[in-house]
Amino acid sequence: MARAAARPRAAPPRQLRWQAYDRFQQQLLAARIRPGQFVSQRELAALTGLPLGAIREVIPRLEAEGLLVTIPQRGLQIANVDVKLVRNAFQLRLILEREAAAQFAATATDAQLDALESAHRDIVAQAARGVTPALLDRAQAVDWGLHDMMIDALGNEIVSAIYRVNSLRIRLIRLDRVTLTAESLAPAMDEHLGLLAALRTRDPQRAVAAIEAHLTHARNRALGR
Repeated sequence: MARAAARPRAAPPRQLRWQAYDRFQQQLLAARIRPGQFVSQRELAALTGLPLGAIREVIPRLEAEGLLVTIPQRGLQIANVDVKLVRNAFQLRLILEREAAAQFAATATDAQLDALESAHRDIVAQAARGVTPALLDRAQAVDWGLHDMMIDALGNEIVSAIYRVNSLRIRLIRLDRVTLTAESLAPAMDEHLGLLAALRTRDPQRAVAAIEAHLTHARNRALGR
């Protein structure tokens, strides 16, 4: 008698929780979930393609991180963006990135800085020939990648985790204010090149001044100024 084919093993609960968290982030960044929107657990399960149980288990973490709240008799509400959230999120970002920039100025290798500068200058050169959606996506990855690299270079997993969650809060802000557009691409790349020039001096104070100026501009844009 032929043996029945083995059923695929289900993912362990902890793995499903991580998948649910990651897919929630993906839906958030793709703007399929909007700030202030009400969703049910079943709708989140459908959006992420995961079991309802995995969604229920990840909700406490999302609430603890301030990404959503449970409203009795209404369901789950994605964090609402207001001036307080913008200011708080950028204040935390500035606190973390000041330390990161100061240390990165002292520890980044010339090869790392060369690679970062080359990636930015390539974006600028391509933008001069025309800005396309694909170029904006690449530029956004280069933009966020520089900040992530500086934070991760601190070698502090707690700081990196806090920074990643705060980045999600910032990206909840109106996407046209915190993501690159054809109009904001060139100024953002110029600011990053200025930051890289400051990092090359190996002077922590100059690096901190550069990151402060860059994040102040980003915060003002997020506030619509």
